[in-house]
Order: sequence, then C-alpha cells, then structure tokens
Amino acid sequence: MADKRDYYEVLGVSRDVSAEDLKKAYRKLAVKYHPDKNPDDKSAEGKFKEVGEAYDVLSDEQKRAAYDRYGHAAFAGGMGGPSAGGGGFHDPFDIFRDVFGGGGGGGIFEQFFGGGGGGGGRRRDGPQRGSDLRYGMEITLEDAAHGVEREIEYERSASCKTCSGSGSASGGGKKTCRTCGGVGQVISSRGFFQIQQTCPDCSGSGETISDPCRSCSGTGRSKERTKVRVKVPAGIEDGSRLRSTGNGDLGIKNGPAGDLYIVVQVKPHEIFEREGNDLHCDVPLSFAIAALGGELTVPTMESKASVKVSAGTQNGTTFRLRGKGMKILGEDRHGDLYVHVQIAVPTKLNAEQREKLDEFAKSLGEQTSPMEESFFEKAKKFFR
Repeated sequence: MADKRDYYEVLGVSRDVSAEDLKKAYRKLAVKYHPDKNPDDKSAEGKFKEVGEAYDVLSDEQKRAAYDRYGHAAFAGGMGGPSAGGGGFHDPFDIFRDVFGGGGGGGIFEQFFGGGGGGGGRRRDGPQRGSDLRYGMEITLEDAAHGVEREIEYERSASCKTCSGSGSASGGGKKTCRTCGGVGQVISSRGFFQIQQTCPDCSGSGETISDPCRSCSGTGRSKERTKVRVKVPAGIEDGSRLRSTGNGDLGIKNGPAGDLYIVVQVKPHEIFEREGNDLHCDVPLSFAIAALGGELTVPTMESKASVKVSAGTQNGTTFRLRGKGMKILGEDRHGDLYVHVQIAVPTKLNAEQREKLDEFAKSLGEQTSPMEESFFEKAKKFFR
C-alpha cells in the first residue's frame, strides 16, 4: 500500500473539501483520463482507475472517515475496500447521472453519451397535439352590451381527405424507417461524445412512406376552410379572448387538435365612451333649460331616458343614471351611465333675439353666478 498515492492528492483537493467540490474535481479528471479520449494509453487508463478509486472512497462518508483515520490501511485485508468486485474504480457515468440526470434515467448525460439502459429517451415520436389558432373578431359596443352570436370562417389543418390522414396514396405505403429502425432518433459519434439527433429520413416519426399522398405531401394533414358559430356574451370587454376547444390545427400523427382563440375587439362608439362597466357621454344642453330648468332627453344603450335639470345648471355638470351602463359579465347587473352636459351657446342670432338677450344681460347688472363668484374670489390675490 506504500505505492498508493494519497486519495486527496490524486483528486487534487484539500482534506476539508466539500462534497460538491469533490464531485467537480472527480468529474474533471474522469473526463480528462477517460479511455475513449485516450485510446491505447495505458498511463491514462491507470490514472482513470486511480481517480475512480479515490472518489469511491471519499464520496462515501463512512469510508472517508475511516480513510482520514487509518489511511489506506483502513481497507486492507478485505475490510470492504473501494469498489469491491468492481475492478477497483468508480463508475464514471454515476457522477454525471447524479449531476445531470437526476438519477432517474433520460438525463442530459444519457442523451449525449447513449446511456440509460434501453434507449435513454430514444423512442418513436407519438401523436402530438395540434397548434392553437387565433382569430380577430370586431364587434360594436351594442353587440358587447347585449351579446351576439356570429359565424366565423377560417383556415386550419385537418385530416387529409384524399388519404384519410394516412399520408400514403395507397393507404398502405408506410414502412419502418431503415435509418433509425423505427425509433425516430439516430446516434452519431463525435470523438468522446455521442450525439443523439432526430432521424433525417423520417423526421422523427420512425416511419417512411413509399407513395406519399400528393394532396398532403405525406403529412396526413391538409388545409381546409372551416366555419364555427361563436357566442359572444353580454358585457364582454375589448381585448377579451374566447376559446373554442378542439377547433385549432389537427395534431401530427392524428394527435388531438389545438384550440381556437377568438380575440374580441370592440369598435369605438360615436356617442358613448366605456370605462369598465360604466358609460360616459357628453350631451348638449340649451342655455334656456340650463338657466330655467326642465327635462333633458339623453340616449342610453337600450333607447333613451329623461333627466331632470335644475335651474342654474352649470356647464360640465354630471348626471348619474344608475343601471344604464354595460351589463356586467356573468351577472344580472349593469353599470351606470354618466351624462356630462355641455351648454350650447347659439352661434347665430337675429336682430330681435340679439336685442332681447342684450336687455337680459343689462337686467342682470353686477349679478354673477356661483361659478363666477368662486373664480373671482380665488383670483383676487393676483390683482392686489
């Protein structure tokens, strides 16, 4: 045992090295001295076995404790030495499986190096779900308020009618791919590494078609125009998405179809402006009604409504009509309608009207409205 080097020295680590750093050191040396990278190099083969033996001991807490106390003598005389019956070195693939593969097979290491017992993820691709599709639908604010049902037409991938989705013109031209043996994957060597790739001849399907269908070029799918009726619920908002399950593209190898998503766009309205479930609108109010008071007829999403206007109503006054807004989606309630009055000033007056209005203005004298009083009170400090 005197000819054996210290295990810590073999791995190039200190005696207080952590388990993680120990793994890193071993992995680096295992790759460096691996026989595949050093063919016919006996020296490298010996060092490969040496680092494997060192890691086998130091990676085990009990063996490491015994080694730290007794050195190589701890494993003399059949006392459970490193890698008993295993040729005296640690399996280099275990460390990579621990780090990359999660111990469950099919990890990155097995994909590159071809390990994993029985394929390492190499398998024939099965049916795959089809793609989802998007369709933009424009509706009016009235449609959004009351709900609407529309029939839309769009294009999607469906089963080829010529070959009934088989991809073969005769229906029986499918054969197992000779290049990959039906697994859909091929492995090529790049020096030390083995790289697993999709089979170039069958594109991963594991099958080739001797007489591809002309309509679908052997894919089993072709484009078709499809019509679907879509119900738009009352209260829907601009930018909302509706899903039509199973009306997207058909999947590969007769896989399930994806979904169709209808994106709803609500056109701007000439009168109303929407804010959540509420509506806002500006309504002109005559000077006479604003001054004397009266009734104002305003539009609503249903038809129209009357608003009682008090005498002396000022420009910009807002009236709230409860329950006259948009229907709340999924509920039996509505938002409110806010009416903002804009006092309409006449632009053309005849002589008689002008005379009477002038008399009216003179009769007011210094009398001011509450709005004017408030403004001039605030502005006094600028005239001092």
